[in-house]
Amino acid sequence: MAESISLYIERVLEYLPRMLESLGETGIMLFFAMLAAILMGIPVGTLLYLTSSGQATENRLLNRIINALVNIIRSFPFLLLVVAMQPFIRQVYGRATGDPIAASFPMVVIAIALYARFVEQSLKEIPKGIIETAQSMGATTWQLVWKFLYVEARSSLVIGFTTAVISFVSYSTIMGVVGGGGIGDFAIRYGYQRYETDIMYTAIVLIIILVEIFQWLGLKLAKKLDKR
Repeated sequence: MAESISLYIERVLEYLPRMLESLGETGIMLFFAMLAAILMGIPVGTLLYLTSSGQATENRLLNRIINALVNIIRSFPFLLLVVAMQPFIRQVYGRATGDPIAASFPMVVIAIALYARFVEQSLKEIPKGIIETAQSMGATTWQLVWKFLYVEARSSLVIGFTTAVISFVSYSTIMGVVGGGGIGDFAIRYGYQRYETDIMYTAIVLIIILVEIFQWLGLKLAKKLDKR
């Protein structure tokens, strides 16, 4: 038993540099996905809410167009999305494989659509009384969004973002198909394909730990922001 443990530790130490490199590649993909979710997902989700039926800024045509785009992206099988975007990525970035930044392009697209829907749902959960109060005070659309909607929904927005990030981790494991690297690619290439199951399970444990960290941080922040 002791000998097996010792052998396992030696093997982990042998693969440790590549494992850490893979975690770094996953980190790059997650960074761009999270950045896109915040910078683009929030505005798109907010626009979906503001243009929806019953709102003062209702715009059915715009809402249907954005809604259709979000639905198409979210329902598109992610692996096929990755493959379909290869020519576009090559034109924009110069290369489409073998680089975590290139692999981040599909992650960015799915991140915007996924978090936009979470944002829309969070804003729809706000009591109508809050909206009516803002309108009775003569708040502009900008003031309504920043001083009422985001403030009231901040806890829900954080929980939605946490859920989205966990999904991003899952999506990142697929990027090894196009040479994007990451810890998922490491698990398949060095564990599964080489029949080294102990290394594969070690990588899986690292992914689980990563998810748990995001989950813990997100719920802790959401609880802190929830003033109800």
